[in-house]
This record gives sequence, C-alpha cells and structure tokens, in this order.
Amino acid sequence: MSRLNYFVHGAEIANQAIEQSVAQRRKAFRALHNQGCFVVPNPWDIGSAKLLAGMGFKALASSSAGYAWSQGQADGTLSRDDVLEHLRHLVMCVDVPINADFERGFASSTAQLEESVRLVIETGVAGFSLEDATGDPATPLMPIEEAADRIRVARAAIEETGQDVVLVGRAENFFVGVPDFDDVIARLTAYAEAGADCLYAPGLRSAEQIQAVVSAVAPKPVNVLIGWNSPLTVRNLAALGVRRISVGGALARTAWNGFLNAARQIAEHGRFDGLTDDPSGTEMNRLLG
Repeated sequence: MSRLNYFVHGAEIANQAIEQSVAQRRKAFRALHNQGCFVVPNPWDIGSAKLLAGMGFKALASSSAGYAWSQGQADGTLSRDDVLEHLRHLVMCVDVPINADFERGFASSTAQLEESVRLVIETGVAGFSLEDATGDPATPLMPIEEAADRIRVARAAIEETGQDVVLVGRAENFFVGVPDFDDVIARLTAYAEAGADCLYAPGLRSAEQIQAVVSAVAPKPVNVLIGWNSPLTVRNLAALGVRRISVGGALARTAWNGFLNAARQIAEHGRFDGLTDDPSGTEMNRLLG
C-alpha cells in the first residue's frame, strides 16, 4: 500500500468511526426521552463541556447565550457559521450526545431552513431546538401557523437526511414578554402535531403550569428550564412527568457572576479577597488533562 493510500484508508476508517459514534449517541439520546427524567446541562465552551461530561451527565445542550457571551457578544448576534463551528467542537470534545440551541434556525425562508437543518445535522448533534420568537419587539412571536409550518419543514428535512435527530419545538412566550399560558399550550400542541419530538416553553415556573404542559402534549416528552434558584428538584420535576431538564445560560451566568464580583472588588476597592484558590490550578489541570 502506498503512503497516499495508507493515509486515505486511515482517514476512511476514522470517518467511519466518527459516524458510528454519532449514530450511537443519537440512539442513546432518543432513548433518554422515552422514559424517566434526565438533566441536560448547558456548557458554553469546550472546558465546561468536558467537565460536565466528566461528572456523568448523559447528554449536554449548547447555550446560545452562554457561547455568545464567551465570544464577547450578546445572545442572538452570532452568525450561523459561528454557531455551527461551536457545535462541531462540542460534538468532537465529548462522548455524550449534544443538543443544539439552534435559535430560529438562522432562516427566513423554507429553503434556508432546510439548508440550516442539513448543516446542523452534519455537525453530529443528536438534537436541536427551533424557537418561535421573531426578534422584533413589536411582534415578538411568529403566528402559530407559521411556526408550526417551520416545525414541519424541519421534520421533513430531518427525515430526508435519514438521521435519527431529536427535534425540539420551543414556545418563547415567557422570554419575549407574552406570558399568555393558553397561547403557550396552543403553540406546544401545534408543534407536537407538526412533528416536534420534544416540547419546550422556557420560563415555566409553577408546578401547575409544568403539569398542564406535560398533560397537553402527552405522550411526547417535555423539557423544562430551571435557569434560576428554584425550589423544584429533579425528583419534583420527574414526579410532574417532565422527561428533560436544562439550565440554559444559568451555569454561564453563575461563572460570570464570580468573575464580575471579584473583578469589581479589584477595580473599585483595590481588594483581592474576591479571588479564590478553589479549585486550584493543579486540580483544574487534572480535571481537564
């Protein structure tokens, strides 16, 4: 075998191994949604992803906000290419399934959405979410029919790839200042009927609301966001019928909180007592080594 053929053959074997790993992770991710309740925490960079995977979490989800902040930008301002590259890095750096926070799909037309779905699947993610927010404060939510049609387009695009990727339909009411709970239920029900595998309305806080959403879209699984100091526990949420729990940008905000508090102490008071040596540099090197 020539040197060129040797490297080509080696690359083919490596690609086959990657494809097999991605397929296995997608199968495992699908199975997680079928029974029980699992937490899918949200890293914002490679280091946080490695640490979370090392703690034994069975899946991770990207955070559009957390990653944008790490790049010195506001949430929602990164390009599709930026996000896709970030997702590829997450998929390659850990062995657990990755769910993508794919915002509005970076698409204003059916053709663009189909292309975006194909591209996000090519990163190796096991699932991705589509939001129904418009980004326009005057009309912050898409009409239900339009948003449901986008779910249908995404579902068809997934099926065309032949890949088993979980599609999450998101109702953004509480995040965009339209806290109409009846509308939330109507939206999630429509997205379930349009082909979403999992339903998600970030901002639900009460057990009553959560249980109502679970009942409305049953038997499809529901993701609940706990992105604040909440009295609800994993056990509480599991008892309500929740299958999946995410934390959004909360872990990133928690990290930024420690950074800002310590930096402000230095900048405003000339004090260094906000710094910590726990974990030590040695421990971080061990964890990430």
